[in-house]
Amino acid sequence: MLEKTTRMNYLFDFYQALLTPKQRSYMSLYYLDDYSLGEIAEEFDVSRQAVYDNIKRTEQMLEQYEEKLLLFQRFQERQSIVQQLKDELAANLNKNSKLSSLLDSLEKLD
Repeated sequence: MLEKTTRMNYLFDFYQALLTPKQRSYMSLYYLDDYSLGEIAEEFDVSRQAVYDNIKRTEQMLEQYEEKLLLFQRFQERQSIVQQLKDELAANLNKNSKLSSLLDSLEKLD
């Protein structure tokens, strides 16, 4: 469950601009603020089932966006490469300050 929540948080970060304001609100409250379905339903004066359906549809939309755009996958690949670069720099006894500077710049892009 934690893995799904983490994935949804990342997908929401990458694709939230493509969602409607209501979808953004529901997802933000549910995944970021840890509201229950009942609390969200009460907040918006709708049924718990309506909130559940909206969140499930939005999750599917986020997964479809990721299938097409691959923003999260590319982010993960960049993070892996950055970690490999860090490991190589740490293993290298003769530190190269230019490489360290470039790595820091690369990390700031994400």
